[in-house]
Amino acid sequence: MQIDFVFIIIVLILSVVVHEVAHGYAANMLGDPTARIAGRLTLNPIRHLDLFGSILLPGLLVLSSSPFLFGYAKPVPYNPYNLRNQKWGEAWVAAAGPLINIVIALFFAVLIRVGVAGNFLTPAFVELASVIIYINVLLAVINLLPIPPLDGSKVLSVILPLGLSMQYSNFRNIMERNIFLSFGLLILFIIVFGAPIFRFIGTISTFLAGI
Repeated sequence: MQIDFVFIIIVLILSVVVHEVAHGYAANMLGDPTARIAGRLTLNPIRHLDLFGSILLPGLLVLSSSPFLFGYAKPVPYNPYNLRNQKWGEAWVAAAGPLINIVIALFFAVLIRVGVAGNFLTPAFVELASVIIYINVLLAVINLLPIPPLDGSKVLSVILPLGLSMQYSNFRNIMERNIFLSFGLLILFIIVFGAPIFRFIGTISTFLAGI
């Protein structure tokens, strides 16, 4: 079956929306109500969509038969100074997005295996579920790269020894103030390391889908 372009975009949009909502819920649970007050703890895509990052960018990548797919929503606002745990709080908020994408991928992996074993899933559904798995694994892996402003940069800041953490945090602050520099660094990273990264994403997705 030919996976429809519209289906891919819808899955990507919903996956990035859930990703952002997870950040907001994690921040709220850890003491910062900023996202809740801003009305961003909702699965309504309209509250989260970024015209370029959620629609135009992934659409262009799909239409151009790009070897990789990516998209993003408007970041959920939060104030790290409100978090109860000042050492690990920001890392937990950052990790919540990729973690929910991993949970979604695992859910559909289990669904495929149970469905195939019970012989009640059609091949078409298995293929669609495989796309959902791939997109969510992709979002988890890419967002965990240690490139500001991706989630991995916030996690790495906490994991590094104090001296390196302070230096990396300064670098992160500079990059986050210049989104074009951050975006350029991400593109450069993907050009240099993209092949092994996407092979890894494909391998994990294929394993989870069981195909």
